[in-house]
Amino acid sequence: MAKVAFIGLGRMGHGMAGRYLDAGFEVAVWNRSKAKADDLIARGARWAQNPAEAANGARAIVSMVADDAASRAVWLGKDGAASTAKPGALAIECSTVSYQHALDLAGELRRRGLIYIDSPVTGLPDAAASGKLILLVGAEAEDLERARPFLAPLSTVIRHFGAVGSGTVYKLINNLMGAIQIAGIAEGLAIAEQAGLDMKLVLEAIETGVAASPAVIRHSKRMVDRNFSGATFTAALRHKDAAYAVALAEGLLFDVPLMGRAVVQVYSRAKAHAADDDEGKMIEIVSRPK
Repeated sequence: MAKVAFIGLGRMGHGMAGRYLDAGFEVAVWNRSKAKADDLIARGARWAQNPAEAANGARAIVSMVADDAASRAVWLGKDGAASTAKPGALAIECSTVSYQHALDLAGELRRRGLIYIDSPVTGLPDAAASGKLILLVGAEAEDLERARPFLAPLSTVIRHFGAVGSGTVYKLINNLMGAIQIAGIAEGLAIAEQAGLDMKLVLEAIETGVAASPAVIRHSKRMVDRNFSGATFTAALRHKDAAYAVALAEGLLFDVPLMGRAVVQVYSRAKAHAADDDEGKMIEIVSRPK
């Protein structure tokens, strides 16, 4: 089977890399902490000392890292993947990055002869580990066809939004809407608690009401119970995504709605409170009585 390089083994990347092993690919992995790769190595992955070593000889290089700075470093920095990737290799960026970074990275990698696929994902870590992510792709049609064998192990659905960058546009929209919902449910629950409502009844009403969504249903119970174990998405990451989305909106809309800016401020406070904990923990900030 073809060689795949996988860069970034966080909550999502670890499961995604495992999917390539399950599918029979030869997989080289790199992560800032080697400990996160130990079980993958035991399953047959090859540890690389840096992204450049992982990318050497790979037909597809997949990145799943935190933000623009991390993406730039693993692709274009010292010992970055682009320094050894062979011309014609697929550069598949699954990270949630800013729109401008996606365009800039695509341009630089194309100049180096690589085929760039903009492919952020939606889904929780269990979906990453089981190959049931939804991929939000921006790519030329012929490039997407070349990439399909390397996207198939990760996903049940590929949504092709258009040219490079369009997948990132939708991912930022998606995550901004999620941020608004989660911040809204935290504020609503805090009001209900301080007003002395029966919180069991409140949860029942939320789950069957017009405001219900998968995110609202999942987070509302966790917030009421103050149970934030098993975090799948942190306050720091949601703050980053919301800030990228607002930056995109400022370049496209005449008058950027206040909701986006407000939610960035809320998540800035949540990040300061508990950056690496579950984002729902923000209720601890908004629930303080007057």
